[in-house]
Parts: sequence; C-alpha cells; structure tokens
Amino acid sequence: MAPIPQAQEGGCHCRAVRFRALNEPVRKAACHCRSCQRRTGSAFGMGAYFSEVDVQLDGELRTYEHRSDESGRWLRMQFCPKCGSTVTWTLELYPGLRALAVGAFDDPNWLAISRHVWTRSKHKWFTCPQGAEVFEQGSTPGPEKP
Repeated sequence: MAPIPQAQEGGCHCRAVRFRALNEPVRKAACHCRSCQRRTGSAFGMGAYFSEVDVQLDGELRTYEHRSDESGRWLRMQFCPKCGSTVTWTLELYPGLRALAVGAFDDPNWLAISRHVWTRSKHKWFTCPQGAEVFEQGSTPGPEKP
C-alpha cells in the first residue's frame, strides 16, 4: 500500500484563510526580484510550488494581478481581504502549479529553500546558501529538482 502523503497546513495572519498542501512541493524558491521585494516588504519572497490539485484553500481571497515589466507574463497574487496577508499565487510561467507563501505555513521549518532566482536584484548584504541553485534571472520551468 502506498504511503499517505503528509499534509502541511497554514494560512493568513488572522486565520480567516487556511490552506492544506499534500505531497512534496514541485519547487521551493526564494525570489529576489523587485516585484517580490515590494510584494512582501522584505528582501525576497519565498514560495513552495505545488501541483494545483494538491492544494486545498478555505476562506475568502482577493486577487491582484501584476504583469512583469520584463517578460509581460502575469502573476496572480491572492491575499486575505481582512489582514492583507499574501497566502498563495499562480504564475503564467507555471501552469498547473500554485505557490504557497513559506511564511504562511503553520510550521515553516518543514522545508528548505533550494533555489534562488532573480539574484541580480538581491540585496548586497545577502549571500545565497552554499549548494543552492542560483539564477541571475528566472529559472525555466520543466522537470527540475525541487
């Protein structure tokens, strides 16, 4: 019998929005682009990308769509209308995947970020961890390591 996938849960700051993710993420990335810096108010955004069928969402979400100045592709961020926490997003670049904000997991320590993208925009004080995949721009979709 196949093992039951472990579920990871999380949600927004006020707990009005909750999510449950099954299986392992397809990719785990920190994005250092200016858009993610603005979106998070921090040095970078961190996302765990799952197959959309492995993510269950509960609660009201609002959507904001941003189009990249560089690629012209969309990014749809979904956030709690009560507390404003960004919980999840989808990207035109990755059809069928849904990202969950790493900091929104009840236990964010269950995964480690293995990829850093758009590092040409990273803060000078930040050094990517040894062994991480590092991309000056984005990393292309496809069958890759998580």
